[in-house]
Amino acid sequence: MTHAWLLATSVAGFAALALATERQQEELLGRVLTAARSRLLRATGWLLLGAALLVAVRGWGWGFALVAYCGHLSLAAGVVYATALAMARRRVTRAGSGRRG
Repeated sequence: MTHAWLLATSVAGFAALALATERQQEELLGRVLTAARSRLLRATGWLLLGAALLVAVRGWGWGFALVAYCGHLSLAAGVVYATALAMARRRVTRAGSGRRG
């Protein structure tokens, strides 16, 4: 169960950090958020990544927790990156198909 919580918290943290960038805001929301909202997303992302570390330490202790935390962070970053990439490609494909015919 600790693996699931750790991965979910890490994915949510990286998703918040990604959404705090102007590029992702424009691509996903179609507009740029205010600076205050971007700061809130950035702070939320870092808090979630910190909470993920606490979940790992409470579940496994410091010895294994740091190793598991690094692995889950890597996986979560890859999931968020792949999702953003897939969404961008899907948007380009849809835009391209709308121009024909």
